Amino acid sequence: MSEAWIIDAARTPRGVGKVGKGALSEVHPQRILSTVLKALAERNDLDTAEIDDVIAGCGTQFGKQGACIARMAALDAGFDVRAAGMSLDRFCGSGLTAANLAAMGIMSGAQDLVIAGGVESMSYGSTLPRAAGATLDSGNAHLRSIHPQPHQGICGDLIATLEGFTREDVDGLALESQRRASAAIDNGHFSKSLVPVYHDDGRVALDREEYPRPGTTPEGLAALKPAFQAIYEVPLDEAGLSYRKLVEAAYPDVKINHVHHAGNSSGVVDGAGAVVMASPQYAMAHGLKPRARVRAVATAGDSPELMLNAPAPAAKKALAKAGMTIKDIDLIEINEAFAVVPLKFMREMDLDPAIVNVNGGAIALGHPIGATGAIILGALLDELERRDLNTGLVTLCAAGGMAPAMIIERI
Repeated sequence: MSEAWIIDAARTPRGVGKVGKGALSEVHPQRILSTVLKALAERNDLDTAEIDDVIAGCGTQFGKQGACIARMAALDAGFDVRAAGMSLDRFCGSGLTAANLAAMGIMSGAQDLVIAGGVESMSYGSTLPRAAGATLDSGNAHLRSIHPQPHQGICGDLIATLEGFTREDVDGLALESQRRASAAIDNGHFSKSLVPVYHDDGRVALDREEYPRPGTTPEGLAALKPAFQAIYEVPLDEAGLSYRKLVEAAYPDVKINHVHHAGNSSGVVDGAGAVVMASPQYAMAHGLKPRARVRAVATAGDSPELMLNAPAPAAKKALAKAGMTIKDIDLIEINEAFAVVPLKFMREMDLDPAIVNVNGGAIALGHPIGATGAIILGALLDELERRDLNTGLVTLCAAGGMAPAMIIERI
């Protein structure tokens, strides 16, 4: 089996995901992704006619983000028409799943050159009509009877309750995420992969991170009201379904301690990211210098009722495939969908927090659903190089109780 080499990674800055307030909110999502694709092709002098596929994750594939955004963005980037495209949706795990599929295609020998990543304009997604009280089962009563799946934020509060994580615990992680992100920005740790986004008339739309709040304080976080307590008992349909009833169907005796709020949950932002992967044979024949190899990829499922607990099973699965233990990993990126996610992951994997999300995470920087996996994969690679370390693991929780994972090793 061939190796899959990572040649390069790039991403846009993340803009606040609110129409009229975020710098990327008026930029077409295809243009946001094409910015990254074009930068990767130009930086590496790729013959785009030889790209076997462009794979892009996107969590809201409607309207501007529909019609196979991967293919449309590749065309918008000026790629040769022979470069095909494919879009996918694994919720928050979409961008990393795209990279995993690229690695699998190359490792199998079926492909030689793939660009994989993702995009999300959460500004645009927020404008789409949604049914009030929509649930993941989309009204499928049979599925609901088997797996009652509540809101992901309520799942975060439920996990915190079951695991004994307090409001102080989750706020502490959020404060540290902001501190680390601020230090990383001030010291240029993101500059290697960051590419600016332009309006069609040539004006800069965004060339810096827009979401972080470096002035965050413990007092400020403590003053925020829990975000999901207010929706816990609100009727979702005429029959009186509520998130409380969904939770109690699986956990009849639980009394949730609502600990998550806007300050310790992932930020709503717009952005895109991608990586270039190639087979060793193709890379050597075309003068492409590899930065890392993919040691293993994995995907795992876990409880849909808890939704956010699959990263540890996915990481363990990837480690087993690579013949490694967690002690062999130098740095780890675990998406901060909610503060309890990395807290639970670090506890379950027995990790030193000093090696996890060293430049902050989605609480400080934002989480563009379909793009985040590719963004943090690139961030992991950049930081391994900056610190002259060798191995890294990246994983994200995804709705429905899933998680992809990837282990990389520098070359």
